[in-house]
Amino acid sequence: MVLFGIIGYLMKKVRFEAAPMLLGMVLGLMMEDALRQSLIMSGGSFQIFVSRPISAGFIIAALVLLAIPAIRGGKKLLVAKLTENE
Repeated sequence: MVLFGIIGYLMKKVRFEAAPMLLGMVLGLMMEDALRQSLIMSGGSFQIFVSRPISAGFIIAALVLLAIPAIRGGKKLLVAKLTENE
């Protein structure tokens, strides 16, 4: 119990939200089971995730949403570097 109190204190100190972590812990186990079940159904082939348009669309949307922060961060670094050189 004390360990969780210390973890909670440290998370508040560095402004780390507990809700996304809890959600990830709960949904992560369910997603792992679903992934395992899908791979068993497909015989171990990952093609099952892109063979249907809706699943391929979700994968593309996830990749785009993951790429947006990286692109924005890269632009900020580039602008900062260019304004520093002037």
